[in-house]
Amino acid sequence: MKNPWILVTGATGLIGGTLVRKLVERGEKVKAFVRAGADLRGLEGLPEDLCQLAFGDVTVEHTVYRALAGCSQLYHVAAPFQYMPRHPQRVIDATTQGMRATLGAARERGIENLVVTSSAAVLGTISTPETMDETHEFNLVNPEPYVQAKLEADHLVQQLVADGMPIVSVLPTAVFGPGDYKPTPNGQSLIQYLKLSPTFSVPVSAGGISVVDVEDVALGHIRAMEVGDVGERYILGGENVTFTQFFQMLADITGLAEPSEPKGPLTIAFFAWLLESYAKFTNTQPTLTGRLARDYSHAYVWVTSEKAEQDLGYTHRPARETLARGVRWLLEQGMVPGPAADRVRLELRPV
Repeated sequence: MKNPWILVTGATGLIGGTLVRKLVERGEKVKAFVRAGADLRGLEGLPEDLCQLAFGDVTVEHTVYRALAGCSQLYHVAAPFQYMPRHPQRVIDATTQGMRATLGAARERGIENLVVTSSAAVLGTISTPETMDETHEFNLVNPEPYVQAKLEADHLVQQLVADGMPIVSVLPTAVFGPGDYKPTPNGQSLIQYLKLSPTFSVPVSAGGISVVDVEDVALGHIRAMEVGDVGERYILGGENVTFTQFFQMLADITGLAEPSEPKGPLTIAFFAWLLESYAKFTNTQPTLTGRLARDYSHAYVWVTSEKAEQDLGYTHRPARETLARGVRWLLEQGMVPGPAADRVRLELRPV
């Protein structure tokens, strides 16, 4: 096939949009698969000879099949990313049906280069400050619907691999960085933080996460396509930090709210209830829910990306740099109200 195209689903999302840009920067020809009426800001300015829009729905197989015409590679990134959805089963169904329909279309087209975006959420958590690898078994009961959706989609992929589909899976951790137009719950958490008064003390708990930059994740996808082994899963993690370290970094970067001393489970659960109540009142999405507080506030989603580093040549930058890039971009995009933006340290204000 001469000059084949690459299809990227979820191309208007944070990871998908960044992946499209990175592929185009390499001179690749990309079809950005988007819904009709989607926000296309993340794809603005890309050359038309290297990036075309393909409209459809990942849950409707024939629309993906049509978009795959002339393609030799597929990155399936699309999936809902929201907490406390009004209709939880719809989120789960959209993720699993999207995976089934998209990979079904790829099988019909005979696509043999497939990378799907899963999540480190499918690994569960660990109670001590140690790291998990790709073999860690999921250990949560009745998790947040987003997590359940990712878990069921991961099981589906494993079944398809067993049936002979040439799929490589990547498992990003907590992704931050430029291009978060929607924004994701991670981006929204930064926006909420930037609205806080410098005198506020952010309630934190024991536990921690792995912070990774979206550009590192996008490049990890590309390396997985180039040299990843079929049937394998690769964690695309970043720097492992405690929740205290996370908010201390933000405080150091911005000059805003410092973290509190670690709080107990009841305090964090109450804080999550407040955020859920506010989200229901304002018809918005919370950045912390009761289920998330129960499962993650005193646990660690710390990972090792050693497998991806050795097999793919994957690298990641420090968490502080990632968070600074995310904060700077949000300010530049005007996503933080003027009075709140004015409180941020001078060197991070829009230039």
